[in-house]
Amino acid sequence: MLFYIKKIISAIIALFVIFTLVFFMMRAIPGGPFTREKPLPAATRERLEDAYGLNDPLGVQYFRYMGNLMKFDLGPSFIQPSYTVNELIKIGLPQTAKVGIISVIFICISGILLGIVSALKANTTSDYLVTILATLGVTIPSFVIGALYILMAEKVPWIPVGGLDLPISFVGPVLALSGYSLAFVARLTRSSVIEVLNQDYVRTARANGLKESKVIFKYVLKNSLIPVITYIGPMIAALLTGSFVIEKIFDINGIGQYFTNAVLNRDYTLTIGITIFYSAFYILMVLIVDIVYSLIDPRIRLNK
Repeated sequence: MLFYIKKIISAIIALFVIFTLVFFMMRAIPGGPFTREKPLPAATRERLEDAYGLNDPLGVQYFRYMGNLMKFDLGPSFIQPSYTVNELIKIGLPQTAKVGIISVIFICISGILLGIVSALKANTTSDYLVTILATLGVTIPSFVIGALYILMAEKVPWIPVGGLDLPISFVGPVLALSGYSLAFVARLTRSSVIEVLNQDYVRTARANGLKESKVIFKYVLKNSLIPVITYIGPMIAALLTGSFVIEKIFDINGIGQYFTNAVLNRDYTLTIGITIFYSAFYILMVLIVDIVYSLIDPRIRLNK
């Protein structure tokens, strides 16, 4: 129990530090949310800044924002005043999450299976093929995969290259978003499985006449997947909260698009809100990974 309490306290402290840093870093950026190429009249700008409390001392702004944050209120968007940050995240998250969930499932199933096959058939044609594909996936950036897909899809009338209106619309974003992580999971699984296969307890299990399938599923997979879980946790957070570049390329109206526009327009509250949302989700996934760790291998629980 002490192990879990320590992890939760560490997560809360990390979130507090992130919230504080993001708030003051955004205020340190030159300009403001009402800075335009064509300047607003001084009186209008002053009224807007007063309305949003931007003329208050920085300490007052910080404690007011943290107080609202404790109530899960991320404030109004400066650039889209008819919406709050909570509402914009609520609108954009489903679009981002749809692509993210499909990508996570695709990566976990395909990456782990490819890694296992590659490890069990080490130094064979299958292994070399998986290694080549994994190397390509790691080295080719996601935006290049997305651009190549669009170039090919434009030649096929029934394949859309933007939005998520049809089921087939998900193919391009998922492939582009999954490329690196799929390759990394496959390589990580392969190396981990090979390492476990060379352990003494696996040799002993085989020497005792256990079926190969039982050796793999009972002894090898459980221990070899621990490093993979380390990567999958943060990966899920990254995929479910979107990719700014991929959402731009495929015209997906998700939180990645909102974040990009917020940074360009110096929308303090939306930028901070999405950053906080992403950070909280990321730390939550890392916390879940630590808990899963301790369930798979109780030795990880330091208090034991």
